[in-house]
Amino acid sequence: MGGGAQGCVALPAMATLLALFSSLLWGTADYHGGKLSKAHPAIAVLGVTQAIGLVFGIGLVIVSGDFSSNAFGADGYFIPGALAGILGYCGLICLYAGLSTGRMGVVSPISSLGALIPLAYAIVIKGDQLSTIISVGVAAALIGGFLASGPEVSQGLPLKPVLLALSAAIFFGLALVFMAIGSQSSALMTMTMMRTTTLVIGLGIFARYRHIGGLGKPELPILIFIGVADFAANLLLGVATTKGLVSLAMVLGSLYPIATALLAYKFLHERLHKVQYVGIALAVVGVSIISAF
Repeated sequence: MGGGAQGCVALPAMATLLALFSSLLWGTADYHGGKLSKAHPAIAVLGVTQAIGLVFGIGLVIVSGDFSSNAFGADGYFIPGALAGILGYCGLICLYAGLSTGRMGVVSPISSLGALIPLAYAIVIKGDQLSTIISVGVAAALIGGFLASGPEVSQGLPLKPVLLALSAAIFFGLALVFMAIGSQSSALMTMTMMRTTTLVIGLGIFARYRHIGGLGKPELPILIFIGVADFAANLLLGVATTKGLVSLAMVLGSLYPIATALLAYKFLHERLHKVQYVGIALAVVGVSIISAF
């Protein structure tokens, strides 16, 4: 997509599917990452999974032969990818640390608000134009994603989880902006650059602490899944931003808390509150509107 104003058009079916599948993968990876971070340091889980993601990405680059994309310059992927990697890494550290506090009902909803940053970027900077009905769909999807993650304030709002969640939201939002910018050159190379950057950070942390938080062979399968799923989620959303309006792709890609909540309900036997059912219904309505109009 160019930098000019975009017409009031529906998000193409392919972009919709890519963004939604990205949400599914992200939500599943976050569920397993948060669960694993209760037994092991979040920074160790993150370092290992990001390294696995890079290996997966390099494999995709080799298979696809996507070496010719413009790395530098105004339209290059190198700088946006590096910045997205640093910001996304910080966001994941905050998210996993927040989830490990056991206050998922505080952390997940607040962290999902990071979608507002790329939405604002797409509308204000890129000039995306949304019709009234599409705007209603966007609002329904965003509110639905927030409610579906189970906001819980009956026990108060402890400062640590709130600050971690707000930090995650800001880091994620900015990372998504740079990811979308880099994807205009090459989504795959942008994601690979992101993981290269996070590997450098991870190696620096490992050099200081010289251990990986007790992670071993028993955790390897789930670590591989998290690393691959997170890379694939980023890649699919990056591709989706090149197939239609960035604003709409980002909104659909922000619905990952729904998958996290449903997995916690299914496997951790966490009860879904009425507000979560309302949120899921709103998100479905929002997605339907965005897809149809």
